[in-house]
Amino acid sequence: MPDPLQHACRQLRLSGLAASLELRLHEAASHGIPHRQFLELLFQDELNVRSHRSLERRKKLAQFPDLQPLENFDWQFNPQINRAQIFQLATAQFVRERRDVLLLGPPGLGKSHIAQAIGYAALRADFQVLYCSVFELVRELQADPTPADARRTLARYLKPDLLCLDDFGMKSFPPKGAEALLEIIVRRHRNRSTLMTSNRPIEEWGALLGDVPAATAILDRLLEGAEIVRMEGRSYRLRNAAMMAGARKKADKPENPTKMEAGDLGRSTGGPPDGAPVARRGTLSNDRCASSRDGSTPIGDPASSPKNTDW
Repeated sequence: MPDPLQHACRQLRLSGLAASLELRLHEAASHGIPHRQFLELLFQDELNVRSHRSLERRKKLAQFPDLQPLENFDWQFNPQINRAQIFQLATAQFVRERRDVLLLGPPGLGKSHIAQAIGYAALRADFQVLYCSVFELVRELQADPTPADARRTLARYLKPDLLCLDDFGMKSFPPKGAEALLEIIVRRHRNRSTLMTSNRPIEEWGALLGDVPAATAILDRLLEGAEIVRMEGRSYRLRNAAMMAGARKKADKPENPTKMEAGDLGRSTGGPPDGAPVARRGTLSNDRCASSRDGSTPIGDPASSPKNTDW
């Protein structure tokens, strides 16, 4: 017979409550939980499930390519990176204040890792986040065939509370690419937060954009009230590549040969054949101790050997 409570949960779309209902009923019966507390537990179960689903849905929409938490970052490899500053950004306070962030430093320092981790922290704080390459953004804005398509694309990049633009400076912009980026930066300025990573100094941005006036306008907005994180140190990618190369070299190295048998030693060195005794240091071989067939003095006879010879 169908359970009327479960049926009501399905109708009200309370899947989290329905999943824990039987457990909570047994718990209330065995522990004598008051009615009010019982209802609070049920509603909290539903809220927890909805919160988890919302986080997973927004994480999928954020399009993180390689999401890892800050706890997985190797802070010991480059201790000069300001760890306290990064964790402060992970509180998402700059998103609440609608400020921007610039992560600057050479390639391989983990800027993308940190940018995605900060974006995920903002997601957990109930903000909407979108992560993409700056070149992907420009390409989409320039590829729209109609004004309606362009407006939809523009709205997609204007809507998130935090827009993470990665890889600025990896290559030069296409013609009029600076104008497309400028529109995003100008319209988000003081309305939404933007986090941008770059491996090039700010002084080179004009040449990269191919449009010095546009670069000046972009920097004017980004640097106003923005927090700049300057990262220095060694490349994680080069370190990881060296470690992988060492591991491959070790794996390709043949194992140590097993101890040779006497016959194998003879064949490999031209020594005695199989079955023949092998001379060892401090002893005489049978051949040395045996008499010659013609009855001459044995080769190993001390009388015919030099005195004080250390065998």
